Amino acid sequence: MNHEASRSLYDRALSVMPGGVNSSVRAAPQPYPIFVDHGDGGHVVDADGNRYIDWIQGLGPLLLGHDMPEKLQAAIQSRAAEGPMYGMPSEIEVEHAEFVCRHVPGVEMIRFVNSGTEATVSACRLARAVTGRDKIVIMQGGYHGAQESTLVEGDADGTEPSSPGVPQAFAENTVPVPFNDPEAAEAAFEKHGEDIAAVLVEPVQANMGIVYPVDGYHGMLRNLCDEHGSLLIFDEVITGFRVGGLGCAQSEFDVDPDLTTFGKIIGGGFPVGAIGGKTEYIEQFTPSGDVFQAGTFSGNPVTMAAGLETLRFCAENDVYEHVNGLGRQLREGLSEIVADYAPEYTVVGSDSFFKLVFTRCDGEPQGESCRNGCRQDPDCDRYGGCPKRGTDIYRAETDRYARLFRPAMREQGILVSQNQFESNFVSYGHTEADVEETLEAYKEAL
Repeated sequence: MNHEASRSLYDRALSVMPGGVNSSVRAAPQPYPIFVDHGDGGHVVDADGNRYIDWIQGLGPLLLGHDMPEKLQAAIQSRAAEGPMYGMPSEIEVEHAEFVCRHVPGVEMIRFVNSGTEATVSACRLARAVTGRDKIVIMQGGYHGAQESTLVEGDADGTEPSSPGVPQAFAENTVPVPFNDPEAAEAAFEKHGEDIAAVLVEPVQANMGIVYPVDGYHGMLRNLCDEHGSLLIFDEVITGFRVGGLGCAQSEFDVDPDLTTFGKIIGGGFPVGAIGGKTEYIEQFTPSGDVFQAGTFSGNPVTMAAGLETLRFCAENDVYEHVNGLGRQLREGLSEIVADYAPEYTVVGSDSFFKLVFTRCDGEPQGESCRNGCRQDPDCDRYGGCPKRGTDIYRAETDRYARLFRPAMREQGILVSQNQFESNFVSYGHTEADVEETLEAYKEAL
C-alpha cells in the first residue's frame, strides 16, 4: 500500500500539533498514523485511497458504523439546520433523558455533559459532596479519562501522580486496588472506610486489554459500599449501550450502582458524556442542589438528536443481535487460530468488542469455557495465567503487537486498535465477510 499522503499530513501536523495528533493514542501506530479521508459502513478509506476494514470505530462510539441510517442522518441535519446550539433547554434533551432513564436500571435522573472525562470528574465531585468524604477507590489498570483524581498510580498503601501536573494532594485522596481482588478491596475499606466517598469501577476493564470480572466481584463492591456509606460508581463510558444492550453492563451483571457515567454511544458519534443515577444524588447538582456542574455545550441539540436516534434505532432493529453475533464469531474464530499459531496468547472480549492479548502464558490454550473470550473461569486450564486486571497487559508482548503485528494487519487492509491496550469494536456496518477476511489476516499476521 502507498501511504505518502498520510506521511505528508503527519509531517505537517507535527509542526502545529504536539506529537502531530489531538489525542495521544492516535500517534501510537508506527512509524506514523494513517489519516482517514472518510468512512463507509464498517470500513474507512485513508488519504491515499486505501480501503480498510475498521475495527477501531472511533474507539467505540460508532455502534452503527460509519453510515448513519436515514432517520438518524435526517435528525442530525434537521437539528443542525435549526441552529447548532442555544445555551438554553430544548425538547430533544428531555426526550433523550427519558429514553435513558427508562432503559438503564440504575438511572433515575441524568445530567448530560460533553465527554466521558467530564462525566467522571463530575461524578467524583458529586460523590464527595454527598458523603462529605474525599477518597475515591479506583482499580489499577482502569481508565476514567484525563482527570486528576484517577491519573494516579500505586496501591492502597501509597500513591503518586501518574502524570506531571497532577498535584500530590489528589494522589493522596485516591486509593488504587487490583481489579478482581476482593481481599484487596476489603483491606482498603478496613483502612480507609470512613474516608471513602466512592468506588469508581468499569464493569469490564475495557481500556487495557478487556478484563472480565470474576463471578460476584461487583456484588461484593456493592456490599462494601453499602456497609461503609460509600457510593458505587459504574464507569460505563465504553460498556454503556454495548455490553448488556440498552440496559448497559449493570443489567448484564445485575448490579445497581448509585451513579453511572456515560460517553461514546450515548452521543451517537458526537462529543458527549453523562452522569446518571439515583434521584437523591443527581438532584444535588446545581441548580436543584449545591454541587456545581455546568457546561456551555451540555445537552447540545445535535448531539442529543444523534444519541437518541441511535438508541431508538437499536431498540427497533436487530442491532445487538447482529453486532454481538459477529463479536462471538470473531472471538471463537480467534480462539481456533490462536490454538494453532500462538497458544500462549489470550482472546478476550464480550458482546460486540474483542481483543487478542499477546500474553506470555505457558501450557494449553484457552479452554472451551473461555472460547468466546476469557471469562475468568476457575475451571479453565489457563485461569492462572490469563489477565486478571488491566495492569497485567503490561507484561504482554506490547512491542511485538506495535512493531510487527499491527503493521502486518494494516498492510492486509485491516485496522485493529492502535496499541495492545485498546479494545476493538464491532459495528452494525460490519458483515460476516468482514469477519472472515479479518480472521484470515490474523492467520497471516501471527
